[in-house]
Amino acid sequence: MIIRDDDGRIDILSLSFDELCEQVIAAGEKRFRAAQLYEWLHVKRVESFDKMTNLSTQFRARLGELFCLKSLFIVKRLESHTDNTLKYLYRLPDGNHVESVVMDYNHGTTICISTQVGCKMGCNFCASTIAGFRRDLLPSEMLLQIYTAERDSGRRIGGAVLMGIGEPLDNFDNVVCFLDLLSNEKGMNMSLRHLSLSTCGIVPRIRELASLKLGLTLSISLHATNNETRSSIMPVNKTYRIEELLDACKYYFAQTGRRISFEYALIDGVNDSQKNADELAALLGGFVCHVNIIPVNKIKERNYTSDRKSAQRFRAMLEERGLNATVRRTLGADINAACGQLRREYEI
Repeated sequence: MIIRDDDGRIDILSLSFDELCEQVIAAGEKRFRAAQLYEWLHVKRVESFDKMTNLSTQFRARLGELFCLKSLFIVKRLESHTDNTLKYLYRLPDGNHVESVVMDYNHGTTICISTQVGCKMGCNFCASTIAGFRRDLLPSEMLLQIYTAERDSGRRIGGAVLMGIGEPLDNFDNVVCFLDLLSNEKGMNMSLRHLSLSTCGIVPRIRELASLKLGLTLSISLHATNNETRSSIMPVNKTYRIEELLDACKYYFAQTGRRISFEYALIDGVNDSQKNADELAALLGGFVCHVNIIPVNKIKERNYTSDRKSAQRFRAMLEERGLNATVRRTLGADINAACGQLRREYEI
């Protein structure tokens, strides 16, 4: 993806390998230089062209004229004393801020990254949307959340979830470019089967994503069992109703064979009744899916509450009705690791 900075230079970290080859050849260099350059960028991950020591001084100077090499600055780093979860607040080159969370599991280390600065979707239980939307993140800025976290933490990150600040499918082209960079065998070479993408339900983009057959896990932020309730807490439902969303999910499974994960933020008195369990079982009956129940995060602008006890009770109701359900493990509770909170507190 050819993205230019304000001064006209190309964002080199957002270029695919083939695009980088084209640019290097256009600059009068041999194709093998692109392979060297790509390794410096995505394997060795240097932060300056000057550190690319097997390239001539003249070529490095030319690179600085043609390309910008972005980096993120760690404004704040919080580490949990209970489970080693790390939370980062990054400053972007234009002064905006985003968050990432690094989490250790038995199977390895996963990072939750942001895809936008803020969010347009307006879900009224979410801290990310309250702070407002600024702009989309570039492929390089998504990738750098991983590179910077690995460099700082010393941990090898083997999986990623696009569940941080922003709606990934509202930034579709940049996200798809990022996924291509992330999975490129010449770079980080992460299997997209180790990646989950969470969406509130932008139906046309779900269908477009299905057609790409990338192998990633699709996580749907459902959070309600009927249109009236969902529209009251998630404005996107006024455009794409539950029935249309679930039809797109069936299409995604038919195209990819990948099990759908449905996220369900439990809110006391809103979506936690036996009737809700009955409705959810009726909606998802026949799906190859998993329901991930999440005790709602407390934010000061809302009085929504729930806890793990009520989440476990709701899980039992779903399992009685034949649904595969779990309660999301809480990580980084002592550092408020839920995305959106640190950025919002910092920018207020």
